[in-house]
Amino acid sequence: MRELSAEVLVVGGGLGGVAAALAALRLGRKVLLTEETDWIGGQLTSQAVPPDEHPWIEGTGCTDSYRRLRTGVREYYRRNYPLRTEPRFDPRLNPGGGRVSRLCHEPKVALAAMQELLAPFASSRQLQVLLRHRPTAVEQDHDRVRSVTLASRRTGALTVCRAPFVLDATELGDLLALGGVEHVVGAESQAQTGEPHALPGEADPLDQQAITWCFAMDHVSGEDHAIDKPRDYDFWRTYKPSFWPAPMLSWDFVDPVTLDTRHQAVFGDAGHPEDLWNFRRILFKDHYSKGLFPSDISLVNWPQNDYWLGPLVGVPEEERLKNLESARQLSLSLLYWMQTEAPRLDGGLGYRGLRLRGDVMDTDDGMAKHVYVRESRRIRAEFTILEQHVGVAAREPAQGAEPFFDSVGIGSYRIDLHPTTRERTYVDISSWPFQIPLGALIPLRLENLLPACKNIGMTHITNGCYRLHPVEWNIGEAAGALAAYCLERNLIPRQVRNTPGHLMDFQRLLTDKLHIELAWPNPRATAR
Repeated sequence: MRELSAEVLVVGGGLGGVAAALAALRLGRKVLLTEETDWIGGQLTSQAVPPDEHPWIEGTGCTDSYRRLRTGVREYYRRNYPLRTEPRFDPRLNPGGGRVSRLCHEPKVALAAMQELLAPFASSRQLQVLLRHRPTAVEQDHDRVRSVTLASRRTGALTVCRAPFVLDATELGDLLALGGVEHVVGAESQAQTGEPHALPGEADPLDQQAITWCFAMDHVSGEDHAIDKPRDYDFWRTYKPSFWPAPMLSWDFVDPVTLDTRHQAVFGDAGHPEDLWNFRRILFKDHYSKGLFPSDISLVNWPQNDYWLGPLVGVPEEERLKNLESARQLSLSLLYWMQTEAPRLDGGLGYRGLRLRGDVMDTDDGMAKHVYVRESRRIRAEFTILEQHVGVAAREPAQGAEPFFDSVGIGSYRIDLHPTTRERTYVDISSWPFQIPLGALIPLRLENLLPACKNIGMTHITNGCYRLHPVEWNIGEAAGALAAYCLERNLIPRQVRNTPGHLMDFQRLLTDKLHIELAWPNPRATAR
């Protein structure tokens, strides 16, 4: 059995994991970063979701390293793609021109930008990366993690990894379960949290947000790229949720905010300008000379392929695998329906020119490398972020989010919860631009394990605004910096938070060395 060691072990190479590794590396620490797939980057790459960001992202509201990542994406296109003059010199180039983000782009470009950020540390051997490795065991000694065992997804060979600090940046908070770390799963009750939108009855661990298996497609008119009929197509073709206005495979679905019926097709015309095609478009052919690209490329992460018929956490392995395959079948069924049966604007049926772009995903089946995960296990922390701290209605008559004395970063997004595995509909409500409290990163008991992504001390409700790309990056960066700070001073994380001098010193390191913003310039200016 192989053994590896480092000063900081980051298990999970998603956005939080990459940011955590980068922060610890910049602060001089040796890092071992592991990842289940063969791509680092998580929701931005292997899950293929263009960045969901707040409207002020170009000027404020993210860390300096996240801004460098965004710049790296744009520079990749400028260096490697034959852009026309106008987009090439546009300082705010949106490669895909999608509506969901100011930086819609192909997953492989974000991967290249992250690899570029990490490259100097890999060359110097300060950083070691283990791809295609998943955690299988956590060994503890009293209140400290001694080691994490990982299995190769190719050979099954085991590797034991040891480090003074271990960061859980897995998509589902796997180390929390493997190590018996106190954590929460699913939806809390109002009796537990007092949140207006928590469950009115009892807490339900199996009430978890939908997952989505994303895919990319283009459209070549006049060609036939229809896939074989998916195994579960007949089920999905007729399935109609109780809270949905039509069968899942249709152009009618629930508006997340109003809960009214929304009609939106893949392509639009003057009467339907806000089509689904342009929502998460990741390559815009008009940025290039006419004829260079036969089509735009669009990323499908829509209401129609949200899967909520079963959770991934808190169920037996067989059921977890069944739900993953069912989510994949739903996405394939959506594509097949669009190709063969979907109503067209001209009165016909199906767009057979829709082509699955597995090359964009770097997969044989055309789906993303990993399912898109919106909700993870969450640590029981020294401090838990509630709806009352950030929700606009929940804070009335107060203006602005709760200020946190121990802020380690900032973010902003609506409280956006997709339908759940108990078939509850959307919760999509306004929230104030918020801070990330250090207390939410500190477990109640463990002294050398830190959460580094969507597994911090928050609730099912506040996960809805703390789960997005720039916030996950900031959480990871703060966790990596905290581990490095504690190593430098021989401290444990709770000492940093609960000792005013250490907290002030740590926050100064975040602002002065890593250039992380700890407060919004005008937090009461507007809500999302």
